[in-house]
Amino acid sequence: MQEMINRAKELLSDGTVNRVLGWRRGDMSYNPEPSYFETAEDLDANFVYNGFCGANLSKYMIEGSKLEGKTLVFLKPCDSYSFNQLIAEHRVDRDKAYIIGVGCMGKLSFEKIKEQGVKGITNITIDDANENITVETLYGEKTLAYKDCMLERCHVCKGKEHQIFDETIGESRDTKDADRFAEVEKIEAMSPEEKFAFFQNELSRCIRCNACRNVCPACSCRKCVFDSTKFDSAQKANVDSFEERMFHIIRAFHVAGRCTDCGECSRVCPQGIPLHLFNRKFIKDIDEFYGEFQAGVDPEAKSPLTSFTFNDVEPGVTGGRR
Repeated sequence: MQEMINRAKELLSDGTVNRVLGWRRGDMSYNPEPSYFETAEDLDANFVYNGFCGANLSKYMIEGSKLEGKTLVFLKPCDSYSFNQLIAEHRVDRDKAYIIGVGCMGKLSFEKIKEQGVKGITNITIDDANENITVETLYGEKTLAYKDCMLERCHVCKGKEHQIFDETIGESRDTKDADRFAEVEKIEAMSPEEKFAFFQNELSRCIRCNACRNVCPACSCRKCVFDSTKFDSAQKANVDSFEERMFHIIRAFHVAGRCTDCGECSRVCPQGIPLHLFNRKFIKDIDEFYGEFQAGVDPEAKSPLTSFTFNDVEPGVTGGRR
């Protein structure tokens, strides 16, 4: 972390960048938040980079690109896919960003820690090797394996190679130990009635806080149809309505072919809904029907859904799946 701070201070002092986009210490050790830094003093006092810095900073560069001068942005390997996709969609200005790719050992989930029976958490520390974490609670200390507390997306990591950068700092560790589409295949094997019941149960918890939409790099419209007061879609906590289900389905269709599977939607959901499953289902189908495609690898590449060939599958074809 100190190397990142030192380099950011150098780039600020020599005028290469006007500001730094990184992670700011929160009120607790496990809740840092995205933030801009404009002084060396602020960086020294408040900048942090640790296992809880899961936030993808790419989307913040939409506004960062509109500011005067360059912004130094720290991107983890998975974040760089999102930045590339935003370049492809002309939502960020590459010339306004100085990108430092930072190493990643996998990011932690506070919810995963609580699921292991830990209560009354007061502080969490990570050992230097990123092998274990020590959880301090009102009832004593507990040591947990780092890998058992990682975000779901880290277990199906796309790889630790940065897709775009000006320079890199730090090392990464391969955290992939699960199949990316295993969850999707379990749902595909369900009967139509079982699928409906599964998603009805999951989506019934939605409170329409819009956190998933607001954090999603692929959801970058300046105005959203779901914010219109002319329809019933602006209401909150409409947990059992048909429109509530449609919100997530329509959003998934909106980002199909553009979603990089960064997992931010599921990470920020306060209700713990596995929203990434919608997007991952589309990714799996696109791979099977049109050939393997990973959004964000190449900003010049065209999405399979933006062109037509005579070899494309016909509408309604599902490859034998429902």
